[in-house]
Amino acid sequence: MADIFKQRGPWLAAALAAGVFLLPACNAVENSTQSATLFQVVKMTGKDLSNQDQNYCLSDVLYVDPNTGAASVVADPATVTFSATLLDPKSTLGASAFNDIIVTRYVVSYQRADGKNVEGVDVPYSFEGNLSLQVTVGTPAAATFIIVREVAKQEPPLVNLKDAYPGDGIYVTAKVVFYGHDGANKAVTATGYLAITFANFAN
Repeated sequence: MADIFKQRGPWLAAALAAGVFLLPACNAVENSTQSATLFQVVKMTGKDLSNQDQNYCLSDVLYVDPNTGAASVVADPATVTFSATLLDPKSTLGASAFNDIIVTRYVVSYQRADGKNVEGVDVPYSFEGNLSLQVTVGTPAAATFIIVREVAKQEPPLVNLKDAYPGDGIYVTAKVVFYGHDGANKAVTATGYLAITFANFAN
C-alpha cells in the first residue's frame, strides 16, 4: 500500500495544489459583488425645444431669450426610470430591504455614428455626476439628472456650432452608466441611451 502512495505521490500533490488554486473561485468575498437584484433602466427621456419630454434631446448650444435678446448657455436635463426585480422571482423569502437599490452616481459619454469620437474635437467630454435615489423592488423610480453640461457648450465641438449655418448640427448617442449598490452593499450597474441633436436652434 505504501508503494502505491509513493507512486501516486507526484500527481496527488499536483491535484491538491490545483484544488488549492481553485478554492478562491468559491470565496465569499468574490461573490459579495453579485447582487440578487436585477437593476435596469426602463426608460430615459430628454427635452425638445418646447421643454416637453421626448425619447430624444434637442440641445440648444446658445439660448437667446425671445423677449430680451439676452444670450445664455443652459444645461440639458434628462429623466431616467429604473426598475429593480429579484433575479429569482420564485424566492420563498421574497424581497427585503437588502434587495433595494441605492443609486449613487452616473457617467455620461457620447458617441457618433460616423465613428468620429475624439472627446473635445468630435464629441463633448465625458463626465461623472452624483445621484441619491432608492429603487425599491417592484416599484419603478425616476430621477432627473444633467446629460449635457453648460461647460460642454463652451468648448469644442459644441462652441463651434454657435456661428454655424442654420441646420448644421452634431448628432450623438449619449451612453449613461448608472452605478449603485443593494442593501447588502453589493455593486450594481445599469445602462441607458439617449439620442441627442446639438445645434444653434432658432429661438
